Amino acid sequence: GEGIRVNGVRAGLIDTDIVNVTSQVLICALSGAIVWNLITWWRGLPSSSSHALIGGLVGAALAKSGPASLVASGLVKTILFIFISPLLGMLLGSLMMVAVSWLCRGVGPRAIDKWFRRLQLLSASLYSLGHGGNDAQKTMGIIWMLLIAAGLTPASASLPPLWVIISCYMAIGLGTMFGGWRIVKTMGQRITKLKPVGGFCAETGGAMTL
Repeated sequence: GEGIRVNGVRAGLIDTDIVNVTSQVLICALSGAIVWNLITWWRGLPSSSSHALIGGLVGAALAKSGPASLVASGLVKTILFIFISPLLGMLLGSLMMVAVSWLCRGVGPRAIDKWFRRLQLLSASLYSLGHGGNDAQKTMGIIWMLLIAAGLTPASASLPPLWVIISCYMAIGLGTMFGGWRIVKTMGQRITKLKPVGGFCAETGGAMTL
């Protein structure tokens, strides 16, 4: 679970031997990802922060040590799921919509709207849980990599320190609560118009994909 996902960023994409306390690899990787996140936030584009971070890490490693510093198996899986994830989410969301339409046949629109306004709170919670359990792991992996390079955490540990886990989850929660309204507007108004039943199916399909 958690340890596998964090290890994927810590040791599954680049050779961790090129990372040390004085190395510019992590600073450049994080700076590139942050700049891209700010650009997409300003434009209201719902891009992936995870892939921005991974791309920054790969780019910094390439600039420092060349292609030999990359872990091909981890990169192939990551690139593959850039395409698989949205397709899988679309498929699961469509199947959920078909199933809900079949189960609710004969029920009036007003009743469906009333019930799915409430059920959407559950689907949004499931999606948020999946998002935090997925995206926060990448940041943990970066911090963990630096702690190991500094000799503050043993490389044999199966999980990062508890304070790293808590701080990353708090950061993603606070970021969701206080920012990103431009992206919220794009998702809520500029891509498609969803009623509560559609939102429930989209969020549930997304949660299953995560």
